[in-house]
Amino acid sequence: MKSKLFISFLLLLVVTPAFGQLSDKTGLVNRLDVKTGGYTFEVETVANFDIQDFNFDEEQKRLTLYVSSSLENNLGEVYLPQTLLSGNFTFYINGEEYFPTIKLNDDISFITLNFTGSGNNKIEIIGTNYLQGVNQTSIPIENELPTENKSQDDMGGCLIATAAYGSELAPQVQQLRELRDNKLLQTESGKSFMSSFNDLYYSFSPTIADYERENPLFKETVKIMITPLISSLSILSYVDMDSEANILGYGISLILLNIGMYFVAPGIVIHTIRKKF
Repeated sequence: MKSKLFISFLLLLVVTPAFGQLSDKTGLVNRLDVKTGGYTFEVETVANFDIQDFNFDEEQKRLTLYVSSSLENNLGEVYLPQTLLSGNFTFYINGEEYFPTIKLNDDISFITLNFTGSGNNKIEIIGTNYLQGVNQTSIPIENELPTENKSQDDMGGCLIATAAYGSELAPQVQQLRELRDNKLLQTESGKSFMSSFNDLYYSFSPTIADYERENPLFKETVKIMITPLISSLSILSYVDMDSEANILGYGISLILLNIGMYFVAPGIVIHTIRKKF
């Protein structure tokens, strides 16, 4: 039983990929319902700052986020449905143009924000396309939110891994993000896992990530602990995970591998030492 709990904790440390102000009110995850053109779009943010308010200007094709942070270094991700805004983006933070990292899939723009300044800040996201393909992928306000947008609730940031390796651009963090986006979220079982996983992960990861930044020794300890697990997860980059059976099979195999690394091997070493002394 202890082994299962420990392995679950290790998985929680790293599988979700971007980020580091601790807010019990929001749990670092904000879901904003943007109502425009007779439709509702869900914009999700995962960050170490709180979203106090937001505004959408359909004429300007601009989404404005009013954020508050108690930290000087701010890090977060915005998951923006391409049916709401797409095309060539322009970004401003407090009136100054900003150039974030952007990744795309067929439905969502993943925008990584990394800026300095505690207190209140204003983030503006301006696109060139508005309601692009809305008839195919969105539904009216009075009905449920689109399934395509809901599936992105499963996304999130690698708070603990990012804090351990010092940047969301670290190769190890990028590896985790790619595993999440390109492997786990390509199947229904993977999406279901990530949805449940995020609810638990964000209940404790902000505290751990914040303590990593404050305590270099703890940060190095976490890095040592999660490195073998990240290395084992890299195996998934070289296999096909395009079916539910493959997801389950490789998942069980990796759990057994990590049990061997974290428990069986150390147990053999301890047993050998005890026999000699």
